[in-house]
Amino acid sequence: MAQYFQIHSTHPQLRLIRQAAEILRHGGLIANPTDSCYALGCQVGDAKALERLRRVRMLDERHHLTLMCRDLSEIATYAIVGNAQYRLLKAATPGCYTFILRATRELPRRLLHPKRKTIGVRVPSHAVAHALLVELDEPMLSATLQLPGDAQPLSDAAEIRLRLEHQLDLVIDAGSCGGVPTTVIDLTGVEPLVVRKGRGALETLGVLA
Repeated sequence: MAQYFQIHSTHPQLRLIRQAAEILRHGGLIANPTDSCYALGCQVGDAKALERLRRVRMLDERHHLTLMCRDLSEIATYAIVGNAQYRLLKAATPGCYTFILRATRELPRRLLHPKRKTIGVRVPSHAVAHALLVELDEPMLSATLQLPGDAQPLSDAAEIRLRLEHQLDLVIDAGSCGGVPTTVIDLTGVEPLVVRKGRGALETLGVLA
């Protein structure tokens, strides 16, 4: 049964953040708030936790997973970033954007799109998500918490607990963070390609849908 932590949305309690990080380090699958909506999260190198995440979302290996990173320098460790891509990332991070990039050899193959060898990356601005990444001292594997058959992502921690308490190890309640997922932009081609229009404004980046 999932533990349930109530964490302040702008001033996260360090004691609870440390406990959440320990749950992740021991193979836990969690529901955590971000600056767009709630997400599922687990440790990058944990194959069993990854399988659990995919099972909850009913995802196959062709669905892009996302690395939630602390900052731009961390993104550059795991994804190939050219000059033009870097300028766009710098303008959009932290924020409600996910970028599809070609992955480096630092990432296990099981995390990548099987044909394209790509991965999603993002830097959240939500204080709880950022504090958790700082405590982990590494990225977290993430996916929007939108259950099969639902039209929208889940936005209420109490509902998440009710529906998933036997499939998760922790639900972090930091209040409502909205129910609109990130804007997804593919940066692997010559020009940026908008894959999904979400909470992140395209006008801010000068990208056309």
